[in-house]
Amino acid sequence: LRDKTQIVYVSPLKALSNDIEKNLQRPLRGIEEELAKAGFPEIGIRAQVRTGDTPASARTRMTKTPPHILITTPESLYLILTSKNGREMLSEVHTLIVDEVHALVGSKRGSHLALSMERLAALTPGDLVRIGLSATQKPIETVTRFLVGHGRDDETGAPDCTIINTGHR
Repeated sequence: LRDKTQIVYVSPLKALSNDIEKNLQRPLRGIEEELAKAGFPEIGIRAQVRTGDTPASARTRMTKTPPHILITTPESLYLILTSKNGREMLSEVHTLIVDEVHALVGSKRGSHLALSMERLAALTPGDLVRIGLSATQKPIETVTRFLVGHGRDDETGAPDCTIINTGHR
């Protein structure tokens, strides 16, 4: 893998970001183990958290050796996008995951994130795949429009996207 961030995972809660990173390490180790069993070389997928609590030394290291998966908050994503090194780090992102998206829709933080999502989409090649995760989003169409962004409608005027709604279980 190239030393570029490919996936950005945005969580509105700093504490949740650290849990996500810890929970991601186990499957990443499993992928490496399966590749080794199949005779493939180690690929070293890196996942790291970048929040307001991240020390300056770790932020600097991150721009020199970027994580393949960046876990961050809306505010930290905004700050990363304002720096030249941050934009370079994110220049090949192809997937953006927004967790607990319902907590951001209709808020000042959500408006701020919407701007950052558009800046990220403009920075990256191709179409940025946007994935919103939530167990409590209602109405789903409002959340979808927030995630998809302005001007991305189909011929009927609905957001041009695929909604996967598993309902309540």
